[in-house]
Amino acid sequence: MKVVAPKPFTFEAGRRAVLLLHGFTGNANDVRMLGRFLQTKGYTCHGPQYVGHGAPPEKLVQTVPEEWWKDVVEGYQYLKQQGYDEIAVAGLSLGGLFSLKLGYTEAVKGIVSMCAPMYIKSDEIMLQGIEQFAKEYKKREGKTATVIEEEMKLLEKAPQKLLHELQGLISEVRDNVDLIYNPLFVVQARKDEMINVDSANIIFEEAESDMKEIKWYEQSGHAITLDKEREQLHEDVYQFLEKLDWKE
Repeated sequence: MKVVAPKPFTFEAGRRAVLLLHGFTGNANDVRMLGRFLQTKGYTCHGPQYVGHGAPPEKLVQTVPEEWWKDVVEGYQYLKQQGYDEIAVAGLSLGGLFSLKLGYTEAVKGIVSMCAPMYIKSDEIMLQGIEQFAKEYKKREGKTATVIEEEMKLLEKAPQKLLHELQGLISEVRDNVDLIYNPLFVVQARKDEMINVDSANIIFEEAESDMKEIKWYEQSGHAITLDKEREQLHEDVYQFLEKLDWKE
C-alpha cells in the first residue's frame, strides 16, 4: 500500500502571517489544526515540510538538520514574497527549536516555542522515536511483521550521524537563546516523554525578551498540538498573537 505523503499548507486570511513549523519525524499535519484555527481568527498561516519528512524513514535518515533549516528559511521567505511584512513563528519540538533560531536570525514579530528541546533525555530515547516512526510508517505501507523486522535491521546504524547533528543544532540554539529579544511564548507539556521538560525554563529564563510568557499543560505529552489540550493551546497561541504590536 502506498502511503499518501502529507503536504505543506498555506491558509490565507488577513495581513498578519504566522509560520508554523512541525517536529522531527513529523510533518506539516503536526500544526495543520493550529493553522486552520488561526485562519478563522484572521491570520494567514504557512506550514512548510522539511525534506525527508512525511517520506519513508530510509529517506529521512539520509537528510540533515541543515537541509531542514533551509526549508524553514524558504518558508519564511515565501511569506515575505507573498507580501506579508509582519511574520510570527510557532513551532513544535524541532520546529520550536527552529522558531527560536529564526528569532535571532530574521525579523519576526513573535515566537511560540512548543516543547522545544534545550537538551534531550538521551540518544536512546531519540533512537526509539525514530524506530517507532519507522515501524508505524511501514505498517501503514501494509508490510508484514517479518519484512518490517528485516528492514529495521538495515536502519539500525543509519540514525547515528543524524542524532549527532541534531545534538549539535540543539547546542547551537541553546548557546544563542540570550540573543532573543522578540516577544516569546514558551509552551511545555508536563507529560513530555521525549525531552527534558526543564528545557522550557531554560528558554524562558535565558531569553532577553521584554515580553515573555510560559505555560505548562498538565495533561499533554510531547506532541502537544495533537493532544487532549490542543483546543486550549489554540486559544492561548491566539491570545499571545493578539498581544503583539501588529501594524495592521
